[in-house]
Amino acid sequence: MYRILLVEDDFALSSAIEKTLSDYGNEVSTITDFRNVTGEFVKYQPHLVLMDIMLPYYNGYHWCSEIRKISNVPIVFISSASNNMNIVTAIGLGGDDFIAKPVDSMVLSAKIQAVLRRTYKISEAGNSMQFHGAVLNTGDASVIYDGKHIELTKNELRILQILLDHKGRIVSRDDLMNALWQSDMYVEENTLTVNVARLRKKLSENGLTDVIITKPGSGYMIV
Repeated sequence: MYRILLVEDDFALSSAIEKTLSDYGNEVSTITDFRNVTGEFVKYQPHLVLMDIMLPYYNGYHWCSEIRKISNVPIVFISSASNNMNIVTAIGLGGDDFIAKPVDSMVLSAKIQAVLRRTYKISEAGNSMQFHGAVLNTGDASVIYDGKHIELTKNELRILQILLDHKGRIVSRDDLMNALWQSDMYVEENTLTVNVARLRKKLSENGLTDVIITKPGSGYMIV
C-alpha cells in the first residue's frame, strides 16, 4: 500500500480523487492546512504527492520547491492551467508528471500507478541486490523496503554493495577503506566508522535493524 498526499483545495474534486486512488489500494491523505503543506508532508511521509497549482496562500510551485529541499519523493501536478508554460514550469521545479483538469479517473490512476511502479519497483535485471527482505538498487543508490524508498549517499551505497558482494564473509576495514578512498591521501579510520554508523542508522530508522554486523578487530559483514 502506498501513501499519497493530496494537495487540492476543491473539496468535491479531492473527495473524488481520494476515492479513486483508494479503490486501487492506496492510502490517501488530503491536506487541510494550506499554510503548512511541508509540515503535513513531513508528518505523513507519503510515497507520492499529488499537487494542484492554484492553492490558498501559496501555489503548488512554491510547495514543490519546498518539498524538493528535503525529499525526492515523486510529485505529480494536476491543474486546469495546462498550457505549455505551466507544464514546463512544473517539470522544471522537480515535478514528475502533469495531469490536466478535468481529471479522468482512469488516466489519473494509470499515471499515478506508473509513477509509483517506476519509483519503487526494481525491474532492471542485474541492477539490484536482495537482503533481509529489502532490495538495494545500485542504479539510483536506494534501498526499497516495506514500500519505503531509502536514499543512500555515494559512500553508503558503496559500503552496502561491497558487504553484499561478500555476504556471509567478513570484509576488513582496510579493504573497505581502500575501496572507498582509492588514493594516496591519508584518510582517518574514524571516517569509515562514521559512514557505517550513518548507514546503520538510516536502515534502522526504516525498520532494517541488525543488518551490518561488526566483527571487532576484523571488520564488517552481512549474514
